Amino acid sequence: METMTISQLSKAYGVTTRTLRYYEEIGLIESVKKEDYAYRTYDDATVRRLQQIILLRKLRIKLQDIARILQNNQAIIAIEVFEECLKDVNEEIKALDTIRYLYETLLLQLRESITELGMLGVVKNDVLLETIQSLPLMKTKLKEEKVRMEDLNKVNETIQRLRDEEVRIIYLPSVTVASAHYIGENPEDQAQSILNQFVKEQKLNETNKGLRVFGFNNPSPKRLGEVYGYEFCVTIPEEFDVPKPLEKKMLEGGMYAVYCIKMGDFEKWPLLWKWVEASQEYDYDRREPLGMDGALEEHLNAPLYYARSGEEQKFIQLDLMVPIRKAKK
Repeated sequence: METMTISQLSKAYGVTTRTLRYYEEIGLIESVKKEDYAYRTYDDATVRRLQQIILLRKLRIKLQDIARILQNNQAIIAIEVFEECLKDVNEEIKALDTIRYLYETLLLQLRESITELGMLGVVKNDVLLETIQSLPLMKTKLKEEKVRMEDLNKVNETIQRLRDEEVRIIYLPSVTVASAHYIGENPEDQAQSILNQFVKEQKLNETNKGLRVFGFNNPSPKRLGEVYGYEFCVTIPEEFDVPKPLEKKMLEGGMYAVYCIKMGDFEKWPLLWKWVEASQEYDYDRREPLGMDGALEEHLNAPLYYARSGEEQKFIQLDLMVPIRKAKK
């Protein structure tokens, strides 16, 4: 029976190693350990299971529902999940059909009366106004186009745009950090292990109750097969000494567009970048550290993480952070 390492699996199916580890953590897939071999490996059954997970994720099915489908070898479970998803999609289509009709009607009215109107004067028909007011605020925006199976990924991104109220704008002051960096197999695991040992030995969680943990790819592969590394940073007092292999650094800080995700939802990174690109109020501001072009991942509730041990010691949420500046008028 042939097995694949986590890096091989990641490259073969375009899924990040962090996502694979998260899938394993929540019980969606399992790894096996070879004797005298330190790294995770995956057998044929797990590879086939991952293929199913990827297909279901492309259909916008939630991880908890995927777990229900895969853990219960009963068609009725899949039927229940698909029926619920179909209901959601039909509601979306109905709402979009209504909006399309309203656009067509508004355009017809405006073209019939070519006069200067303020925005509040555009909708004059009482029935039309009442219809618009009854609509819920849309969470998604879907282009009207024919959907082919091979285009599911693109459609999935299109219909999952971030709303303005979902993105926070924060200012991160410059902070002194201890950095753990690793390039190679499982770089997040390796770098985090180094950082965890440092925090424990220095009792940093006891002396620095407000400590924060940031991370970023370094280097960040642009294509499958490129060199991949990860760098973890924990905030420390400015006068603190840092032993090797860690390195004492300064995070420049600045303004960031921030979106909170559950651990494992890394496919939402492109949505935040698109939000920044579409923003009229903010521009992207490339700055150090440049591992991910200045973007950071803050692993939230670090004090609670370091207060726990064993299986309970895990990060549950991340803040995705893209550096920005005020747009020039």
